[in-house]
Amino acid sequence: MNNSIIGKKTRVSDNILYAVIYGSAAISILLLVGIMGYVFVRGISNVNLSFLTTVPSTIKGTFGIAGNIVNTLYIIFITLLFATPIGVGAAIYLNEYAKPGKVVSIIEFTTEVLSGIPSIIFGLFGMVFFGNVCGFGYSILTGSFTLTLMVLPLITRNTQEALKTVPESYRSGALGMGATKWYMIRTILLPSAMPGIITGVILAVGRIVGESAALLFTAGSGYLLPKAGIGFLNKIMESGGTLTIQLYLCMSKAQYGEAFGIALVLLVIVLLINMLTKYLSKKFDVSQG
Repeated sequence: MNNSIIGKKTRVSDNILYAVIYGSAAISILLLVGIMGYVFVRGISNVNLSFLTTVPSTIKGTFGIAGNIVNTLYIIFITLLFATPIGVGAAIYLNEYAKPGKVVSIIEFTTEVLSGIPSIIFGLFGMVFFGNVCGFGYSILTGSFTLTLMVLPLITRNTQEALKTVPESYRSGALGMGATKWYMIRTILLPSAMPGIITGVILAVGRIVGESAALLFTAGSGYLLPKAGIGFLNKIMESGGTLTIQLYLCMSKAQYGEAFGIALVLLVIVLLINMLTKYLSKKFDVSQG
């Protein structure tokens, strides 16, 4: 009897399974291409230099998203400024310092629950706490603090998983040579886990760019550009609508052409974020190799 794998016949069920798998992959690709193609066709005619460099003005008869782009950049920067060190620090503590037990399990469980809370609830909390209690009102700062709470679980969990992939021999070897624990973490673990950490941060950027419900309650819908000088700093205390907020407002006013133009800009930003993620991950993987 021939037990060789080469001699075995392919079963009908295997062929059916292969067909289902490839069919599912093809459907996913077609959906992506279809959505991107439809948005591109509907929105490309509205995207031009004026669209990207001006703000809406009834007097000048212009409609642009420059203010919304700047507001989006403000919120991305401020959110990551707070969320990245807190998220990475929490992951280091949970993975390297905290002893496994009920406390760690509870923290990890609450982190997972936090990541599953609908964004509209974050928006409601941010409006009440940061906006009313803290007195920040409808502002970019209120929206950034709210999004910090939203992306913290994403950065923390990705950093934890990245740290777990670092071989245990790296830790024992460094400590055996007399290095302190913090020195070992700073010079060995973090550089080794950097691809995973960067992936988590950039995924957080993607969520920030695509968020609308929470920001509608907290950051408002202002579209003006910051004034020169000290105005760039004062802008964080003013209302600032992101691209997704402006997209929502355009759809609610039946301005479909402008809405599809904004959607196309958002798609390009998301694609660039994904390309940047792959590039940085490969770069750090090569440098570690």
